[in-house]
Amino acid sequence: MQPIEEALARLRAGDASERARITGTGLASGLAEAGVGFAAVGGPVEERWHQALSELAQCIRPLGGSAPVLDEGGVYAGAWIESTGTINAEVLARFAPEIARDTHLLFAAHQREDGMIPYKVTDAGPGFSQIQIVTPLARTVWDHYRLTGRDKSFLDTMFRVMGRFDRWLARYRDTRGTGGVEAFCTFDTGHDLSPRFWFAPDRAFRGDARHCDPDSPILPYVAPDLTANAACQRAYLGLIAEELGEDGGPWRREADAAAAALAAQCFDPGDGMYYDRDRAGELVRVQSDVLLRVLACEIGDGAFFERALRDYLMNTCKFLSHYGFTSLALDDPRFDADASRNSWGGPVNFLTLLRAPRAFEHHGHGAELAVATAPVLAATAVADRFPQCLDPWSGAAGFTSVYSPSILWFLDAVERSCGILPRPDGEVHFTGLAPTRLDHGAAAEATAYARRIGGARWELAADDERVEVHREGALRFAFPRGWRVVTDEAGELRAVVGMSPATVKGDLEIHGGEVHGGEAGDAAPMVRVPLSVEANERVEFGPEGDITARTSVPFVPPRAGRAG
Repeated sequence: MQPIEEALARLRAGDASERARITGTGLASGLAEAGVGFAAVGGPVEERWHQALSELAQCIRPLGGSAPVLDEGGVYAGAWIESTGTINAEVLARFAPEIARDTHLLFAAHQREDGMIPYKVTDAGPGFSQIQIVTPLARTVWDHYRLTGRDKSFLDTMFRVMGRFDRWLARYRDTRGTGGVEAFCTFDTGHDLSPRFWFAPDRAFRGDARHCDPDSPILPYVAPDLTANAACQRAYLGLIAEELGEDGGPWRREADAAAAALAAQCFDPGDGMYYDRDRAGELVRVQSDVLLRVLACEIGDGAFFERALRDYLMNTCKFLSHYGFTSLALDDPRFDADASRNSWGGPVNFLTLLRAPRAFEHHGHGAELAVATAPVLAATAVADRFPQCLDPWSGAAGFTSVYSPSILWFLDAVERSCGILPRPDGEVHFTGLAPTRLDHGAAAEATAYARRIGGARWELAADDERVEVHREGALRFAFPRGWRVVTDEAGELRAVVGMSPATVKGDLEIHGGEVHGGEAGDAAPMVRVPLSVEANERVEFGPEGDITARTSVPFVPPRAGRAG
């Protein structure tokens, strides 16, 4: 038996919840409904994947009498809106949608009468001393709605809550009338220990997020990540409004106004970087992961994203360490790689890594994301815990453990690299980058992944050369390593995408499709489509299986050098 066959056999014989010892939990129910499973031959990845499920289950519990919801984990007992209630819940929705939904509703239930959403909810209740939100909640809610059955009651509830919170932000967080959103303290952005906030207080004045310390020498900042979040949030509120039969135009105009304020107040066109603007009107020239936060809020066009890749994100003098994107530019003299504490002053933070795919995939740069992901996947596969931070030099696990963002990053990275990933837009991604080339003893010989899509069980099995996709036990597609096959929810081919830095040539085998114009259930003969697919190239297929378009964006490899 070849390793790819053995991986598929292990997948079919296994039960993810039993292996992870989480039977009877809400997470187990979600996994069973989604039909998710994973197996690997050789290396630690299979065991680590099941350990991730086990520890994720530990991060799901009631908070203050609520239904079971996602807990941040680690030393953070509770749910934080910057992570637990947004990007964490967004990923969790693919594995346990009901728990993700209840996590969103937890924050809605604790909204204050004046419209503020708590920055956290713990067993002791909600907290309101800072805003701490840099991932658009409206986008997460919109994606959850589209991915999980279009529950309009849920959508309407969250829309009203988010609308009230937006009015709160406009009232209390634009004291200078710039149209941007202001930071009153370090914790407003969650940037603990970052030089960005030297000489700023941790919390808002007297613990009230409506007030900034009048004696601060630098605050309030017009903050790029907070302002970008508001711009993206309002754009998605416009989409939600229209889905609910309301006028989305006012929300889009507010989104445009916030984006204009972001450009006017925080962007330096000379170096292509976003900075805070302090109370004296000066830019605070600290280069941090603020850039990636802004890009993850869908700010900027494709050309700007390519510039950001070249100058910063794929630049080993700036933010690309071997083990992920750093929280401070590597060439900043204040850079501190110490990952043993909650620090955004240098080390790699898993929250940054969890947010990154929103920026890369939005602009079609999946190949660069795959390059940056592989060493982190290796480091996490051999680590002794799921931490908040990684050492950028060694990949060693840093601060805390049983931390839900790193657990969810690992599950997402496996699914995005060698699994089956359903998207809110109806696409399904079958990606052929099996972890067969990882360093540090982390490599597998072959892997297999399962997920239920549209009522059918789909499986992806891959080794170092070949990828097979099975539907209900029968071979449907086969293709070489380095491609991503994109289908609709019914499993009909829509595209092939280049995920390797190199051009990959080979055959796309299409098995068992129905004969066009034939009787229902008639199986078509196997079709072999020779293809040559470059990095980030997307080859579109029509309903008859013919190529209808080819598009691509340039691949930006890792580089070392000055920005610009």
